Amino acid sequence: MTDTFFNQVYQVVAQIPFGRVTTYGAIAEYLGSKGASRMVGWALNSSKNFPEALPAHRVVNRNGLLTGKRHFGGTQVMADLLQSEGIEIVEDRIINFKEKMWFPETKY
Repeated sequence: MTDTFFNQVYQVVAQIPFGRVTTYGAIAEYLGSKGASRMVGWALNSSKNFPEALPAHRVVNRNGLLTGKRHFGGTQVMADLLQSEGIEIVEDRIINFKEKMWFPETKY
């Protein structure tokens, strides 16, 4: 079951548009597992061995905080990747988070 869930997470994350972000919880809810945001985080942590690069840097916590930044090989890498997509970050928090938020069910 976990392997299937992880693969579903990867499929959703691969669809996050450039310059947008989503949350662990939004992904979990979209997959029918509301409350499994930690499991989404575990899936993303496991994705570093995935053969295709996933835009995991576009997944943040429900408040727009870069809580997964330590998994990117440096504390500034996640912020740098997001900023390269035009997302403004101050003190590890996305500015205009609601405007940058992407919900998996929208598919755009």
